Amino acid sequence: MNFNTSNQSYRQLMGNGLIYSVPRFQRDYSWTDQEWDDLWQDILNVVELKEDPAHYMGYLVLQSNDSKNFDIIDGQQRLTTLSLLIIAVLSLLNEFIEKGIAPEKNKQRLDQLRNSFIGYLDPVSLVPRSKLNLNRNNDSLFQNYLVPLVKAPKRNLKATEHLMRKAFEWFKDKISKKYAARNDGAELARLIDQLVDKLFFTVITVTDQLNAYRVFETLNARGVKLSSTDLLKNHFFSVVHKEIEDENELYNLERRWEQLVGTMGSQSFPDFLRAHWNSKNKFVRHSELFKRIREKVSDRGEVFTLMREMEQDADVYAALANPEDELWSYEQKQYIGLLKMFGVRQLYPLLLAAYRTFPEQEMVSLLRALTIISFRYNVIGSLAAGEQERVYNAIAFQLSTNKIEGVGQTIKALATIYPSDQQFATAFSEKVLRTNQSRKKRIVKYILFSIESHLSGTNFDFDSSSYNIEHILPENPQEGWGQFSDNEHRQSVYRLGNMIPLNASVNRDIGNLDFAAKKAAFAKSEFEVSQRIATENDAWNPERIAQHQRWMARQATAIWRIAQLG
Repeated sequence: MNFNTSNQSYRQLMGNGLIYSVPRFQRDYSWTDQEWDDLWQDILNVVELKEDPAHYMGYLVLQSNDSKNFDIIDGQQRLTTLSLLIIAVLSLLNEFIEKGIAPEKNKQRLDQLRNSFIGYLDPVSLVPRSKLNLNRNNDSLFQNYLVPLVKAPKRNLKATEHLMRKAFEWFKDKISKKYAARNDGAELARLIDQLVDKLFFTVITVTDQLNAYRVFETLNARGVKLSSTDLLKNHFFSVVHKEIEDENELYNLERRWEQLVGTMGSQSFPDFLRAHWNSKNKFVRHSELFKRIREKVSDRGEVFTLMREMEQDADVYAALANPEDELWSYEQKQYIGLLKMFGVRQLYPLLLAAYRTFPEQEMVSLLRALTIISFRYNVIGSLAAGEQERVYNAIAFQLSTNKIEGVGQTIKALATIYPSDQQFATAFSEKVLRTNQSRKKRIVKYILFSIESHLSGTNFDFDSSSYNIEHILPENPQEGWGQFSDNEHRQSVYRLGNMIPLNASVNRDIGNLDFAAKKAAFAKSEFEVSQRIATENDAWNPERIAQHQRWMARQATAIWRIAQLG
């Protein structure tokens, strides 16, 4: 990968004659007073309170082919805000000059700071030649009003321009109250002179969009939140912009793009795009997605085709995270809820392809099969999700290209990720699920209530607060449990064989009592699976837990089963 990395102060970054530009279709300025105040407090810490010797501003991702002009791939909010802060100081110095306060010295200070960190004004036209150029929605206000220190209008501005104007006024007010009260231009200049040496960035410079995307992937994998959505948008819009003559077409595309990203959320959009892409094409990982899209989406028609196809899938993808979405039928809601509880997302491309293809009842059949596979493969088996994802993608691609047809063929194609009865029973017999984690606690209740329904034919609501999970061997045992060593307790307490469903009030009453006392309560339970513990066990020990869990595994094999797959 062709990129350079360096640590630079703000002075090094802006004081070197380089030009920085926000790509035309990059997202607009969006910081609010919360972010402004966070930055201001950080500035006070390093300049005024001197609690910190410097302040780290994070990663700055730039793209350049000539080492002089740089596109800002990530970091525009920070660079724009810092420029507005410095312009606020320039405005205060300009007011000193107009009031006749040390006009010559303050004029020198203003010019020096402007030339070092903002740019210069053409001496004839007074047109700014800025070090920073913003996107098409922000640059006009920035260049025509803020940089030349002309009073900005308050009407007929876009929402993002109002934010920029307010940011300028916010910082001007803070700086004025803190540093301008004594009408001392030197103090204002000193603030900037100290600040620009104490703000540090890690600057990553790449040569093209593909390298930029790979940097995004690497940083995101390490927990740094960047918006690869912006990079994808830049590619799509630059392709269209090269070919169109009518700007209205571009505005139409932008409106549709913003609606699409709004449906997904900017952080979720790349996941949606990959799921959509993998539902129609051969498997691609996140790290290769941008490269593959750039290869296949290279002209205006292909961009609009992809947009239309994404719009068709967007509501379905969003509904996958919401079992109560009106998109789902009553039966579908149950299975979507289970898939959400299991936390399985690898099957999203297949679900998108299937929803485009199957009528309602076939979709129900597929959802049931996928729920069973997810339970066997992911929840109980804890098997490798990478191979499973490739299988789902291959089937989605076959569905989209009519290589397989109908829900029957689709389910048969899932055979390679359907654990056999023996594999499933073995894994179930040893399964441990820690119920001090809320998601796993809910899964355990689902398992216990499913077995109860299979045994007694009664369907209890496993989400009801009327029922609890009873740990027969208590999580915090007191007297009467000496048959378990500390090590045996750790190994046994969260085994499925040690847990049964119980009425919440009964569960509270028996607390941490010994097994003999609990057994009497189990015998009176409305749950047959709990009664079974009382009738078949005179004592409770690791051997009885293992025996009961093997019995549960046999029930589970009959419950979570796809007949077509054996």
